[in-house]
Amino acid sequence: MRKVSDTVESVIVAIDGPSGTGKSSTSKAVAAELGLSYLDTGAQYRAITWWMINNGIDTDDPAAIASAAGKPVIESGTNPLAPTISVDGADAAGPIRTQEVTSKVSAVSAVPEVRARMTGLQRTIAAAAEKGIVVEGRDIGTTVLPDADLKIFLTASAEARAARRSGELKGKEASGLDATREALIKRDAADSSRKTSPLAKAGDAVEVDTTELTLSQVIECVVTLVEEKRAAR
Repeated sequence: MRKVSDTVESVIVAIDGPSGTGKSSTSKAVAAELGLSYLDTGAQYRAITWWMINNGIDTDDPAAIASAAGKPVIESGTNPLAPTISVDGADAAGPIRTQEVTSKVSAVSAVPEVRARMTGLQRTIAAAAEKGIVVEGRDIGTTVLPDADLKIFLTASAEARAARRSGELKGKEASGLDATREALIKRDAADSSRKTSPLAKAGDAVEVDTTELTLSQVIECVVTLVEEKRAAR
């Protein structure tokens, strides 16, 4: 990891895109290499969804979700080498990755009151990052941090994203891969069509298609974009 001088101007980087494009791996690696903080906003939405499930909130009832949106205390650690997420003081890093949470997070995330709560939290965290931060999600460049110094939108084919989500293709049944692909497409549609802060590419974002790129190549590309932005300033 390269060391960043205290005199280097801070930079805010927004990385958006659908599931399976490499957002998390890329964002953490870029933040670590450049000495920046890191925030996974998707983990925050998963955290509030997990809280809703655990507290008996009907995740098919927007009104019930809205009335409970302000209750859980969600805290995100921003060290890219060891990011953390807790809910009401309890470690939630593992529980928020269950299939049940995955299947319900889009519905919970679509509720305006939830998005308003999370957006406020995300902006506060970004503002507190002294040396800058890499924030990843689906509406960072368009809604959360529209004035970010650099906006990047990662894309990839549905097939490539499904393969990444399913792990190595070797030993995987085609039916399982197809199911993953269909689930990704369904979530893309839900996230892109919601009325509040839909998944979308910001007009001034740099699009990076990761379909044919290795993770190392994607990281190198983004690091170069950040360094070019810093040099231009």
